[in-house]
Amino acid sequence: MTARVRGVYATALTHVLLSGGHDVVQASPPIRRRFDASFDDDDHDVAIETTDDRQGVGVSGEPETVTAVADDLRVGTDTFVWSSPTPVGAVFDARVVETRGRGAVCELGDRDGYLPYDATDEHVDEGDDLRVQVRTDNPPWRDRRAELGTTLEAGTGLATLVAGREGVSVDTRDDAAGRELAGMTDLLGVDTPEGWGIRWRHAATDADMETLRSALERAVERAEALDAHRDGSVGDPGRRVAPAATAWVWFGRESRFALDDRRREVTTTMPGHHRIKTTSDRASAGVDFVEALCAPQGEFPFDVVTRQFGPVEGDTVAIGHGKPDGRLITLGRGEVVEHDPDGTVAVRRELSGGGTYDALGVPRERGDVALTKFREGRWWYPTVYRSADDDVKGTYVNVCTSVECFPDTIRYVDLHVDVIKHADGTVERVDDDELDAAVEAGEVTDELAEKARNVATSLEQAL
Repeated sequence: MTARVRGVYATALTHVLLSGGHDVVQASPPIRRRFDASFDDDDHDVAIETTDDRQGVGVSGEPETVTAVADDLRVGTDTFVWSSPTPVGAVFDARVVETRGRGAVCELGDRDGYLPYDATDEHVDEGDDLRVQVRTDNPPWRDRRAELGTTLEAGTGLATLVAGREGVSVDTRDDAAGRELAGMTDLLGVDTPEGWGIRWRHAATDADMETLRSALERAVERAEALDAHRDGSVGDPGRRVAPAATAWVWFGRESRFALDDRRREVTTTMPGHHRIKTTSDRASAGVDFVEALCAPQGEFPFDVVTRQFGPVEGDTVAIGHGKPDGRLITLGRGEVVEHDPDGTVAVRRELSGGGTYDALGVPRERGDVALTKFREGRWWYPTVYRSADDDVKGTYVNVCTSVECFPDTIRYVDLHVDVIKHADGTVERVDDDELDAAVEAGEVTDELAEKARNVATSLEQAL
C-alpha cells in the first residue's frame, strides 16, 4: 500500500506507516530529511490529510485500503475511526430542498449535502432533481455538509478525468513543467473515454513516465465505471456509486501523546508536541521555534501553554461534548473562573429554565448556575448544579476520554456511563446500557469501554 501524508501529524504517521510495512510517497521535504528512507514520487493508494481543526485526519482512497490504513492509525485507546457516508467522488441522486444566497441544500437520502452555485452550470430551484458528486467531505465532528458538484470527475491521485471537458490541463504554477507534462501525455499511450478531459496534479510534474501511465490508467478505470451515471433520469435521493472511501480518524489526548513518542524516534519532539500543535496556528509556530532551538525534556507544560494561548481566568470557552458516533454537541459556553497550574480549569455557566437535569430528576430553573471543573488529562469531570439561592441541586460526573483544554473549547468524547450524586448525598451510576450499545455498534472498543467502566467504579467508591 502507498500513502501520501500531509499535515501536523505527517512525521508521526509516516513512522507508523513505514513500521507497518507500507510505502509513503510524494513525501514533503521535511519528511525526506527526517527519515533514513527513500521516498518515491509514485501515485498513492490512499491520501491522509490533517483536518482543518487539527483534531485528526481524513483517509481517502480505495475502500479496502482505507479500512486497513485507518485501523493502523489506532495509536491509542482514545483513537476513534468513523467511515464516511459521503466519501469524495461518490455519486448521488439528489433533490434540492432549500436554496440560499450562494448555494443549495440537497437531500442525498439519509443526509444532506451543499451545492455551491459556482459548482454547477445548471439553474437550481427547490424541488429540482439533480445528479451530483461529492467534491469535499467533512469529518462528523464538524457538523458541516459535504460539498457537491454536478460535473463528474474520476480521480486517483496524480490524474483526474473530467466529464464534458477536452484536452489536458495541469494544476501547477510552474508553467514550463505544466506544458512539458501536457505534451508528454500523448506519449503515455493510454486511451481515455470519449468526452472526458485530463487534469494532472502538480505532483505529477515530478513523476516518471511509468508512474504517470499507471495513474492515468487507474483514472480511466474509474471514469469508465462512472460513465454509466453521466446520463439518464434522476431517481429518488440516494447513492448511486462510490468508487472510493473516506474514513475520519479522531485522536484523543492519549493518542496525541502516543504520536509524540513515534515522532520522537525520528526528530526532536517536545512534550505535548501534537497537543500544542492542535491548539492554534500561533501555538504550532511556537512549537516549531522551540524544537529548532533545543530538545525540551520533562512533562507537558500545561501552565505555560494555557497562560500563553488560553484558556485563563476571564476567558469564555465552549464545552465540546463529542459522541462516540462522531457527532460534536456544544454544551453551551461559560466563563473560566479558575485556572490552576495543575491543569484545572473551572467553567461557570448561568442556565435558563425549563425541563429537568438529566438523571438528577430535579427542575432546571432560571438563575441556576453550573460550575464544571475540568482537569487536563483526566478521564472524568464533575458539574455541580446550584440554584439562584446557592442551594446544591446535585452533582453530575461525566466519564469521558481524557480532557483537553483548548483556548476556545474544552474537548473530549463522552463515554455514556456517568455517576451522579443527588442533593441528599445518594450516589447513582447511570447509562451503562448506552455504553454496552455503543460497544455492540462498534463505536467504542472493548478496551475503551473497560477503561470507562473502571473509571465509573472508582468514582462510585470515591463519592
